Amino acid sequence: MGWGNIYRRRVKVFLVAILIYLDYKGVELKEKWIKNSKVPALWEKAHDRNAKRVLNLLVELEGLWVKIGQYLSTRADVLPQGYISILRQLQDSLPPRPLHEVCRTIERELGHSMNVLFTDFAEEPLATASIAQVHRATLANGQDVVVKVQHDGIRAIILEDLKNAKSIVDWIAWAEPQYDFHPMIDEWCKETPRELDFNIEAENTRAVSRNLGCKKTNDEVGSDNRVDVLIPDIIKSSESVLILEYMDGIRLNDVEALDAFGVDKQKIVEEITRAYAHQIYVDGFFNGDPHPGNFLVSKEPPHRPILLDFGLTKKISHSFKQALAKMFLASAEGDQVALLSALSEMGLKLRLDLPDQAMGVTSLLFQSSTPSNEALKTLKTTLNDQRTQSMKVIRERMQLSQKEVKRFNPIDAFPGDIIIFGRVINLLRGLSSTMNIRIVYLDIMRPFAESVLLGSISRGPTLDAHWIHDSPIHSDVEVKLRRLLTELGSIQKILGIQVCAYKDGKVIIDTAAGVLGRYDPRPVQPDSLFPVFSVTKGVTAGMIHWLVDKRKLQLDQTVANIWPGFGSNGKDTIKVHHVLNHTSGMHSAFDPVGENPLLICDWDECLKRIANSSPETEPGTQQFYHYLTFGWLCGGILEYASGKKFQEILEEAIIKPLKIDGELYIGIPPGVESRLATLTLDTDELSKLSSLASQPELPSTFQPDKILQLATSLPVLFNTLNVRRAIIPAANGHSSARALARYYATLADGGLVPPPHSSLSQPPLGSHTHVPKFTWLKDTRKKRKGKEMAATEKLKPKDHQERRLYDEKQFMSASSSRESNTESLARLVDTSSSAGETEISRDDHQDDIHNMFSNPRIHDAFMGSGDYSNFVVPDGKFGLGFKRVISQDGSLVGFGHSDMGGSTGFCDIKNRFSIAVTLNKMSMGGVTANIMQLVCSELYIPLPKDFSLSSAIGPDSEMATPLIN
Repeated sequence: MGWGNIYRRRVKVFLVAILIYLDYKGVELKEKWIKNSKVPALWEKAHDRNAKRVLNLLVELEGLWVKIGQYLSTRADVLPQGYISILRQLQDSLPPRPLHEVCRTIERELGHSMNVLFTDFAEEPLATASIAQVHRATLANGQDVVVKVQHDGIRAIILEDLKNAKSIVDWIAWAEPQYDFHPMIDEWCKETPRELDFNIEAENTRAVSRNLGCKKTNDEVGSDNRVDVLIPDIIKSSESVLILEYMDGIRLNDVEALDAFGVDKQKIVEEITRAYAHQIYVDGFFNGDPHPGNFLVSKEPPHRPILLDFGLTKKISHSFKQALAKMFLASAEGDQVALLSALSEMGLKLRLDLPDQAMGVTSLLFQSSTPSNEALKTLKTTLNDQRTQSMKVIRERMQLSQKEVKRFNPIDAFPGDIIIFGRVINLLRGLSSTMNIRIVYLDIMRPFAESVLLGSISRGPTLDAHWIHDSPIHSDVEVKLRRLLTELGSIQKILGIQVCAYKDGKVIIDTAAGVLGRYDPRPVQPDSLFPVFSVTKGVTAGMIHWLVDKRKLQLDQTVANIWPGFGSNGKDTIKVHHVLNHTSGMHSAFDPVGENPLLICDWDECLKRIANSSPETEPGTQQFYHYLTFGWLCGGILEYASGKKFQEILEEAIIKPLKIDGELYIGIPPGVESRLATLTLDTDELSKLSSLASQPELPSTFQPDKILQLATSLPVLFNTLNVRRAIIPAANGHSSARALARYYATLADGGLVPPPHSSLSQPPLGSHTHVPKFTWLKDTRKKRKGKEMAATEKLKPKDHQERRLYDEKQFMSASSSRESNTESLARLVDTSSSAGETEISRDDHQDDIHNMFSNPRIHDAFMGSGDYSNFVVPDGKFGLGFKRVISQDGSLVGFGHSDMGGSTGFCDIKNRFSIAVTLNKMSMGGVTANIMQLVCSELYIPLPKDFSLSSAIGPDSEMATPLIN
């Protein structure tokens, strides 16, 4: 193709575009001067007129422009009907190439004359499309076939058009950065040359036919997710010629013929959708071009779809296929955590945290299709609303002007594999709209998406050689532990688990096994983050003791002297040690889960409720487990005593000294969703709760019958993004077992930080950024640092809930809000400026800290023993913030905390032993008890009494401690 021809093609495109633009501007002006009743007709004529201009141009240019027109002709949900009806001709009704040209190509490619190859060859093509045309013929052996012949010279035209399109995309991205279509054009450039080789199309056709079981009988194919479609057999192929089995069918866009044959159009389109769901989610190999011209319907009953043209066929990796399935199910369930994780797994990176907007866009992708007469209006309204809302959020988050926000592209990295997937979904929606069919994609495609995830998860250790994470073994006891985990996994007692243990300051166990969730078949890694409930209390208690050790707080100090307004309603005698010992009488101060579950996300409101509530019992007299209020009581004390935010204290007291960055949170930040495990229930185990006797040491709202009701709702609530990001210091930790074990190893040695964690564990512990930064933070700080600091100070968030959670607004307001008592959490990610006038100076050399505590009797403080025994009720189960660990002979050996569901962390002081177990299948604690029994037996360490209770459950049994505290 010469430069003169290339130039003429470009000029034609430009001139037609200008003509159409001016035509529509003229219509806009004209509609102001005519009656409202005539406006629809005015626009309808304009659409018809301009659609014809587009059609004539595309037919003249051929090549890639025809394929673009074919795509547009299927989008009845986006384009006016005038464009759809006129551009529909591009699907298979283009002007054919001369017969002599067709015959020349066949003879050149197949090496024989037409007379040798065929006894009959139809002069008129059955269809003519952008790349090839199809003729009916009869082979020498008498078989009826169709012959697909590539247009002569089309390869050069399409490749040149791709270059032109790429130049246009480059210009658009430069002029309007928010419209960056590079991922799309890059994917087209990669896939289109493959579409021009008919040998590849032949192999694709055979592969899809095998995958869908097209040649098998109903008895040979299982009923689950079976697809009932037809695909022609491949007879012969070359680079430019493809001979296929002839199948007599009705064009999908021939509505009159479909009606005449009594075809159920709803059933046909549903079966096509099912076929594509199977290709995408089950096979990971799918046709990327489902426009109406690529389908027929068999004339013989039962009428079945016939799938054609597998030139543009996409193969995706197993992990990407799982991520697509996870994205679909996340959209169906409204699960923002799973959605953000799926996007991250695909390689799609956002430049700022936009969970609501990401969910909105994804839900739009999978929303039910509507007939064409409704689709355009519905989608237009939805898209406009979605874009307006997204622009508003971006503008507020980044403090951008109206002009700047229009040029902002929120996507930092876009995976090419998702381009063809999105194209397929949109083409399927356009297909159903064109045929006036309503398709509920969430219902039809869901079984296929579920099958790929559940299929991987259900394999378990017996079928999955990598069920246990492939990491080096630290000790003989770890070998035996892995055997035990395999046994428990084989009987479905474990979904995902981590176990880490220290002995004498060294790692002896660091094992991860299973999968991250019921719909998340990714393997558990050493750095995966598991949701833990009351295990969090042990971390919160450690923060209180750290503040006491820094002499900023006293155990016998009255809380009202620390916390303004707390002393009302009979709480003036409550002291810090009452809170830690669960004797404050505030065990049922209020029940947010029963009142309004999302109230637990509102940190300030919860502190306010605590400050305004009344104790149920006399402080210091009775020990009742403060299953939720413990966290807000401790959190309020921590913040008011230190003048700092809760997460700041957590990082300063524990995260940095122990070097466990990115693996222990109380309220997760944006950006860690891809490492999160998801909670589920072991329903068989939890059903045993109903047989347990009441527990006098627990509040009325936390008795076995109430816990059973609570436990069934907890996974749903605590898997949500809002709850995971909230600060709930009694029940909302997210940790890896190795971070938790290192914490208890430190406490076991009186605060002496162990040597660096085992180098055998990968990735290394502490290698993650504790609060991930989105790329827009770096870009905008470089370009507009001064402007943003001033703007953020003026617009500092007033809403108490938002400023308590990790978000970009907090990050950006860090530099300007240090001195305020309501300073933002951004201090955690900005170490460039001073800490301001806070009561506790920040140590710039925390990496050099080797001991968290200076108190030589810190163990007595933890357990409420020795000099600290007067701060606790005699013979109580709790010390000062920690659960006392009692051996079988009744001696006090250590401390820790377990939780509802089985996760635990504790240490044995005498034996310098610490262990942590994190798991995502909530049970009665039996799995944890089995692990403890094995490890303690192998190490000749006394088994804590709590972990022997789980094996005997009966009407008179005590509640298994790992389940509750």
